[in-house]
Amino acid sequence: MQFAIYLTSKLLSSKGDGFSGPVVRVAVASVAVGLAVMIIAVAIVTGFQKQVREKVIGFGAHIRVTAFDNNDSYELSPIQVEPALVTKLKNLDGVRNVSVFATKAGIIQAGEAFEGVVFKGVDKTYDWDFFKDRMQEGKALAFSDSNSASNVIISRSIATKLGLKLHDPLRMFFIVPDEPQPRGRRFLITGIYETGLGEMDDLYVIGNISHLRKINNWNDVQAGGIEVLVKDFKKLDVVNDAVYNVIGYELNTRSIKELYPQIFEWLDLQDMNVLVILILMIIVSAMAMISILLILILEKSVMIGLLKAMGSGDAVIRQVFLMHGAYILGKGLLIGNILGIGLCLLQQYTGLIKLPQESYFVSRVPINLELAPLLVLNAGTILLCMLVLLLPSLLISRISPVKTLRYS
Repeated sequence: MQFAIYLTSKLLSSKGDGFSGPVVRVAVASVAVGLAVMIIAVAIVTGFQKQVREKVIGFGAHIRVTAFDNNDSYELSPIQVEPALVTKLKNLDGVRNVSVFATKAGIIQAGEAFEGVVFKGVDKTYDWDFFKDRMQEGKALAFSDSNSASNVIISRSIATKLGLKLHDPLRMFFIVPDEPQPRGRRFLITGIYETGLGEMDDLYVIGNISHLRKINNWNDVQAGGIEVLVKDFKKLDVVNDAVYNVIGYELNTRSIKELYPQIFEWLDLQDMNVLVILILMIIVSAMAMISILLILILEKSVMIGLLKAMGSGDAVIRQVFLMHGAYILGKGLLIGNILGIGLCLLQQYTGLIKLPQESYFVSRVPINLELAPLLVLNAGTILLCMLVLLLPSLLISRISPVKTLRYS
């Protein structure tokens, strides 16, 4: 083993002015570019999936508890939200937040303009983290006193369509059964948000649930449903089952995947794009490593013949060339990591590459750098490339010392 290490160090210390020199540099570049492309592809796709998923969850929560009926409209059947039920849900493992909500379709009037929207009512238990990061003007709601009860936030798209501004009054009309005229409510715009999800931004006005309770003649413990946020999205199905077992037979749960299946199926399709890129880049890197090892073996065939004539076995000589290949692979991986991670960090902190938000739901190329995918990509590249290096190394056993030394 020590002899193989010594011989490998001598080969690596040579200047490489022969034919193998440029080929080695090409092989290093191929591995580096391949790994960099894989890192960037995984970071972009997972970042895109994460941002779009967070935006959809921001409007609908991870899990919704509603009445067990076939009502799929925006005006849900009321349910009794007893404090004991809320406490049970909060105590479930994996639950981050529990809040009540209600929705009702309405019409905004602004001068001569009208716009159909959905008023989403929430209370002080609502988690505003999602909207705090997406407020363009003003701030998210805080129901701290009676004066704030009529505050609402609207989207930038609704404000633009109706010519509304921050701190403008907002007049909405709601249809109430058995009443000949729509019932009007006056609100104050204290925040304007923008998420990039046009379907949602064009729809929701968010305010205090107390208004919907008065319009619908509900009591203080009635609501359209319960929204549950989980700590880990990967455990969504497990927590959903746990919530379903707690709420009783009169209520039903639907996860965000069930509420918006088309969006999550589309996000899952992005994994196929990443898989194709990974396979292509691995093949490129593997072919580059096979080619360089074959060239090294053929170029050093005289040395191999001489080593065999001096008594060295095929296994020792094979170790020399495998370690040489491992050095080239390691150098390529180092450069590839620096290049891939560096470009990802540049985009993450500068947002250099922009995107049309109306088409991609994000305003710039999203990046999600995590340690686990980086380790898997590096380990997978090392494993597969070292396995394919075994194939050309088998050529060493077919080199005859008599023939190589005769024609040298």
